[in-house]
Amino acid sequence: MNGDPKVNFSGLLRDYLDAGAAPENISAAVSPQVPVVEPQPELVVNPWDIVLCTSGTVISCENAVVVLIIFHNPSLRAPMFLLIGSLALADLLAGIGLIINFVFAYLLQSEATKLVTIGLIVASFSASVCSLLAITVDRYLSLYYALTYHSERTVTFTYVMLIMLWGTSICLGLLPILGWNCLRDESTCSVVRPLTKNNAAILSISFLFMFALMLQLYIQICKIVMRHAHQIALQHHFLATSHYVTTRKGVSTLAIILGTFAACWMPFTLYSLIADYTYPSIYTYATLLPATYNSVINPVIYAFRNQEIQKALCLVCCGCIPSSLSQRARSPSDV
Repeated sequence: MNGDPKVNFSGLLRDYLDAGAAPENISAAVSPQVPVVEPQPELVVNPWDIVLCTSGTVISCENAVVVLIIFHNPSLRAPMFLLIGSLALADLLAGIGLIINFVFAYLLQSEATKLVTIGLIVASFSASVCSLLAITVDRYLSLYYALTYHSERTVTFTYVMLIMLWGTSICLGLLPILGWNCLRDESTCSVVRPLTKNNAAILSISFLFMFALMLQLYIQICKIVMRHAHQIALQHHFLATSHYVTTRKGVSTLAIILGTFAACWMPFTLYSLIADYTYPSIYTYATLLPATYNSVINPVIYAFRNQEIQKALCLVCCGCIPSSLSQRARSPSDV
């Protein structure tokens, strides 16, 4: 023997083929049998969904405080507080909807849960925007009809507004559940599945209409505030600079309120009109997230700035009312 014997794999393969073995069994004859283990699918969580869920948690906590304060305080039953409570309740439901959407998307996926979740989110955000419009109308009426505002007619009108805005919002939320969705026809989907393109267009156009109405009302409120500030300045012989500062503060407050609302909702509204399901989802997340921030800001603008709610909150937290709140007088800039 001249050396170590060498295994001729080509000869083995040729003999195996001559014996009539099937070609697909060659690998089994040459290599040992190794059991194939199917990899378990990993749960991949979209970071954007985590951000939306976090936003929903903050929204729920903030607005739950406002709802509890108004509900448990009998003195907060004026029309203004009813509308602020409606706004807080709508934003609370919107926050809960964002949380439920995250849970269902990763733990309980089904068509029914998708429809229920999107219905809740549409109804709650619609009620939130409508409540903002109702608050604007109430502020205009309180200034334009200052002498007759505190009457039974105003309370009745407020309840009518609440019934109409919540009825309309619930109907909008029921549309996907009742069949107006794109689960059966993907080509009709909007940027928010399972809403159809037509459904999203109706919601966007409705928002633009309400924004235009709010803009017109705030312009009228601005004129009334300026006129009232001028009259107060003349009656109390204030200097022109004091009148200018007070008026500027009121106009700035209105500009911040309307500007915040537009900055939060306008990107998603316009994007929903021009885009559909074929667009990258990152654009939907990037425009939808600022819209949720409006529900984070609403309690700060409409509830926590209010003197009566501040007093109620202080009573709950520390059992006393700070002297700075009890002695503070309302000015024309507090709109």
